[in-house]
Amino acid sequence: MRRSSCHIVLALLAALSLPHPATAQARRPNIVIIVADDVGYADFGFQGSTDIPTPNIDRLARSGVRFTDAYVTGPYCSPTRAGLLTGVYPQRFGHEFNPAASPDIAPGLPVGQLTIADRLREHGYRSALFGKWHLGTEPQFHPMERGFDEFFGFLGGAHSYYETPAIGEHALLDGRRRVSEPKYLTEAITDRAVDFIKRSASRPFLLYLAYNAAHTPMHAEPQHLVKVAGVRDEQRRTYAAMITAMDEGVGRTLDALRDQRLDENTIVFFFSDNGGPTMMGSSINGSSNAPLRGSKRQTWEGGIRVPFVIRWMGTLPQNTVKTFPIIQLDVLPTALAAANIPVQPAWELDGVDLLPYLSATRSGVPHETLYWRLGEHMAIRKGEWKLVYSPEGPLRAANGTAARDLSGAQLFNLRDDVRESKNLAAASPEKVKELAAAWLAWSAELAKPLWKPE
Repeated sequence: MRRSSCHIVLALLAALSLPHPATAQARRPNIVIIVADDVGYADFGFQGSTDIPTPNIDRLARSGVRFTDAYVTGPYCSPTRAGLLTGVYPQRFGHEFNPAASPDIAPGLPVGQLTIADRLREHGYRSALFGKWHLGTEPQFHPMERGFDEFFGFLGGAHSYYETPAIGEHALLDGRRRVSEPKYLTEAITDRAVDFIKRSASRPFLLYLAYNAAHTPMHAEPQHLVKVAGVRDEQRRTYAAMITAMDEGVGRTLDALRDQRLDENTIVFFFSDNGGPTMMGSSINGSSNAPLRGSKRQTWEGGIRVPFVIRWMGTLPQNTVKTFPIIQLDVLPTALAAANIPVQPAWELDGVDLLPYLSATRSGVPHETLYWRLGEHMAIRKGEWKLVYSPEGPLRAANGTAARDLSGAQLFNLRDDVRESKNLAAASPEKVKELAAAWLAWSAELAKPLWKPE
């Protein structure tokens, strides 16, 4: 063989040996977790919305598994995120409330709790968080101290969608550096996600895309308002435009995965952090939890049941609906199982690997019982039965009969009454006694809240 021909052959062989974006990660899939903020149960097309177009999120639902009975551990923001990142009921380690000023402790996700980013980093994953943190603002709680290699977003619970003074928890950060951002924040967060996917195609990655849409303040762009001009109520129209912007962001993120030929090597989770805030005192944003009862900050279904989709093209079924209960605690063990990372018993996770239940290799349901506690608010669901106590008014720490004997708790059969309109407590006292005993036993295992509610 001539020397030039030999060089050509060797060059071709070398090129063939280079890792392709899709094949370099064949052993471990990418993990994308997309979380919406304060979005109502009824406010996506795949959930039945007719006034807010969400074609991209609906596309995600059609190409994956949608859950009718999906829950979060916290009826509001921070506890849900603490449970998501740890796979453990946040009340077990005292993260029961949103971070609030305390004379005794700096509020935030306790540093002894390892996150999904910590777990994946040990196995070669690169991790990024873009958007809302809400797990503490002190340096020890910063995302890049909690397993994430990259961060762009804000540390507090809410942020303007336009440039704001860079102070405190309202500062916009690129890593640990304060920055200004001229773009609408939903678009800027998506830009970072798309860029990260392009830069990370050659190795496994975790992308936690934590939109602050549609949390207050209510800011919308003209081009999105035009798309929902038919929504008559002004507040809901602004809300709908904010959802539209997020939907476009989800579409761009999915397109980036497709363009990098990573569709079949990426498991995508999508859900909202709690129900829509529909009652006074909870930053009402124009959302709807229909047909569910209740709001963000309550343990009625409207506060804790959320839209939820899991997609893993080529591995999990598409355009499928599951009706068994799941909870956001399941994301961590499911993601680790997808990455072939064994869960250690010492971790004492409350979440469950959902993959066997989604691929029909295991029968039954992932959870026999689910529990909630937010101060004096409580709930327990066992099968189709739910016992709940969730008063109106300001959020308070548990006290009195609500904590002791669950006086006033109401009983519902969710199979027949998802609206929680027919209290069966008087007709089924033994079921009340059974569920109350189970909840009290669980509650007794939990830590005392590390700080009081704000």
